Formats: sequence, C-alpha cells, structure tokens
Amino acid sequence: METDPTSLDPELRYAKFFAIASPALGLLSLCTAIIPICGGVLSVLGIILGFASLKTEHSRSAIAGVAISILGLLITITYALFLYFFKS
Repeated sequence: METDPTSLDPELRYAKFFAIASPALGLLSLCTAIIPICGGVLSVLGIILGFASLKTEHSRSAIAGVAISILGLLITITYALFLYFFKS
C-alpha cells in the first residue's frame, strides 16, 4: 500500500525529492561533462542534494546519486584539465 505524499512530513517529502533529484543531476552531469561549467555545476548540485537527503533518510537512490555525481565531477575535472593543457 502506497502512502499519500501529501500526508508525509515536509522534511521527509523534501528528502525523498532530493533522493530522486540527485541521481538525475548526476546523470545529467555525465552527459554535460564536455562543457566543464555545466557538468561541474550539475555534479556539485547532485552531491549537495544527495547528502541533504542522506541526512534525513538513507535511501539507495541518494547513495547512487552521490556516487554518480562524484563520478561526473571527476570526469568534468579531468576533461577540463585535458582542455587546458592540450589546447593547441
């Protein structure tokens, strides 16, 4: 039986939303890693939302979101360094 989202505590409702938004932002950061500004911002946002969700509720999607966002941030940083050093 599913619970009604409107009957949830507002803090828990935000935690569930953040847990869903974090992996989505992580995947978007992987897709936009070739534009370092966009990939970096989305990665950092995904990490922040994932940790905010983990503070309230420990869900697998929040953990996955943090992991994917960290991977996106690493790829973005690597690509930005590659562009900086081999820009000839």
